[in-house]
Amino acid sequence: MTHEAHRQATGGDTASSARPLWRQRDFGIFWAAQTLSVLGDSFALIALPLLVLEATGSIASMGLLTAVGGAASVGAAVFAGAVVDRVDRRKLLVGCDLVRMVLYGAVPVVWLAGPQLWLLYVVLPLCEAVGMFFAVGYVTAVRGLVGTGQLTEANGRLNATAAAAGVLGPLGAGMVAAWSGPAAAVGVDAASFGVSAACVLLVRFRARAADDAPGERRPGLWADLRTGVAFLYGHPVLRALTVLLAVFSFLTLGLNDLVIYHLKHDLGHDDGTVGTVMAAGAVGTITGALLVARVRRRLGFGRTWTGAVAGCGLAFAGLGWVREVPAVAVLSAAFLACVGMAGTCSMSLRQEVTPEHLLGRVTSAFWTLHYSAAPVGAAVLTWAAEHHGTAPVALVAGGCCVLIAVVALVTPIRRPGRTAPA
Repeated sequence: MTHEAHRQATGGDTASSARPLWRQRDFGIFWAAQTLSVLGDSFALIALPLLVLEATGSIASMGLLTAVGGAASVGAAVFAGAVVDRVDRRKLLVGCDLVRMVLYGAVPVVWLAGPQLWLLYVVLPLCEAVGMFFAVGYVTAVRGLVGTGQLTEANGRLNATAAAAGVLGPLGAGMVAAWSGPAAAVGVDAASFGVSAACVLLVRFRARAADDAPGERRPGLWADLRTGVAFLYGHPVLRALTVLLAVFSFLTLGLNDLVIYHLKHDLGHDDGTVGTVMAAGAVGTITGALLVARVRRRLGFGRTWTGAVAGCGLAFAGLGWVREVPAVAVLSAAFLACVGMAGTCSMSLRQEVTPEHLLGRVTSAFWTLHYSAAPVGAAVLTWAAEHHGTAPVALVAGGCCVLIAVVALVTPIRRPGRTAPA
């Protein structure tokens, strides 16, 4: 590959990389689009479980919907990377937003005839699958927009403003649900995806190198997935991260359902309180996302990641035991701050060490393996909470998260600084 082609493939445009992120037009528009997309997701995060709880009164039913959606996301992840590496990324991102706009928009329309629980089991899996294609495309697009030198900062800013949308989203969803019902909140969710699609259309994505152009001939999709898995297996840090994060996701995917159930069932609060607590939790994500680049520079990847995962476990362990709403909000914020730091670190490292032409496939393989057991975990967690109470379930799950951080200390993850490819 020529020097110029390599420069384009790695996103190493010196002029662009030298400019502060806030002065880069395309990143700014992309930033706004991603924030709007997360705003829609955050509405759905509250509105859909509330619809299920309103119709059934069961946390197990909430967990089942979460599990079905998670399974669809994992299934889509198998092929998402190969598709992202083959197609025009702008068209893919716009298409994903428009599909979610239509699907979520159908919920309040159908709900006018009365609760239709079956529709949620159709819409959510489809939206989660489409969302996975969007997520893989989004990860691959960031490096092409800012280059490798600004990845952690860019990811931190994207996560911070996404979390800001996460503050407004749950708060707004709770208020809309309290005033007009959860179905109306899903309608707002649908509209946000339409605006996001319009923003993405304005972004000028950098052309990929000639040997990585859309439409190039490649082996089949399963071979592409194996290529991604092989890269993860060959990199010692990514290999350890994939295994440990699979266990972490198994334990934590059902956390949102657990918090909602604890607030409404155990503590007897309304939908507005749920939205307020979720919004307060999102403030934690903003804090973690804004601090992660500075903390990683000072402590290195290993200490930042393991410390964040341990913090997640401690916060999770206490969530089911506290009885006051402010305490639930503080622990939710602490948990999400640590999740934001750990997630930004692992995503940035993966973007840094993966060759551009493999980034979609490696991201897809990582998320497939990462989330493969998570839907089962969500169903198990919520079933256990319904039968044994939220407090002991939260204590056990949180303790296991702390154990993950301890195990990480005896793997290559513990190495400080930026890790080069194997």
